[in-house]
Amino acid sequence: QVRLVESGGGLVQAGDSLRLSCAASGFTFNTALMGWFRQAPGKEREFVAHISWSSLSTYYVDSVKGRFTISRDNAKNAVYLEMNSLKPEDTAVYYCAARPRDYVTWANSWGQGTQVTVSS
Repeated sequence: QVRLVESGGGLVQAGDSLRLSCAASGFTFNTALMGWFRQAPGKEREFVAHISWSSLSTYYVDSVKGRFTISRDNAKNAVYLEMNSLKPEDTAVYYCAARPRDYVTWANSWGQGTQVTVSS
């Protein structure tokens, strides 16, 4: 069973940086696509970024390109999201996501998320 535990959120000011971490277990991590989603108050959960199993391929939603960097450590079963130049509109609960090799979509196993609040 996919298990994901996010950490690293907090309250920061606009322009600051944060690094989110996700500890994964319950599946074969080093062949899984990993990603980050976020959900702002009153809005649908939205995709933020993903990274291939090899780290050779990454993809970002336009709103975070050039500011956020996704990375992973297959030896630690961990995925990270480095967030720079944060904006108030980045305020949301951030969730890690996994798409194991034999899945056709993201696993419907969400952690508790980690709150990121950016003040102006």
